[in-house]
Amino acid sequence: MSVRLFVGNLPFDVTESELKELFAPVGPLSYVFLPVDRETGKRRGFAFVEFADAAMAAEAVRRFNEQPFRGRPLALSEARARESRPAGAPMRPRAPRLPDSFDPPSSMGEGGVRRDRRGREDARRHPKPGSRSSRFEGPIKKGPRREKIGGRVYGLDVDDAVDDSEDLEDSVDEMEG
Repeated sequence: MSVRLFVGNLPFDVTESELKELFAPVGPLSYVFLPVDRETGKRRGFAFVEFADAAMAAEAVRRFNEQPFRGRPLALSEARARESRPAGAPMRPRAPRLPDSFDPPSSMGEGGVRRDRRGREDARRHPKPGSRSSRFEGPIKKGPRREKIGGRVYGLDVDDAVDDSEDLEDSVDEMEG
């Protein structure tokens, strides 16, 4: 029965032939997979290798785990299926795959000025004068703070509260009389 191993901490420029050559003293590899990043197309620094025999896989782990390969200590372990990952492990969101014929629209307008979707100059490239993102305009000048009107008053006793209903009755009596 074949056994698949996870090989971590690989140099990013490692090739399939280098991995086959590395594990050749233990036995021939029946499968080698070097994952690449979907967005950049660069290798991700790990691989999956498969041995036809479980004894060869165990020997490879014993012999190569934490051993230096091109200046980096390898991390070998038996590969786990995706379903057996811990429940709280975060998943990296994936960008949607675009067709090979996709040609993104240029965001550069006439004269090399970056424009947003509506054709206006991109505000990220040209911040407003005095804004925090404008680093070339000097210090930000602030005026006096405005007083905020409103709020609640806490700590009044019931005896201190003014009963406006008696004052209202007195003023109505004065007007009538």
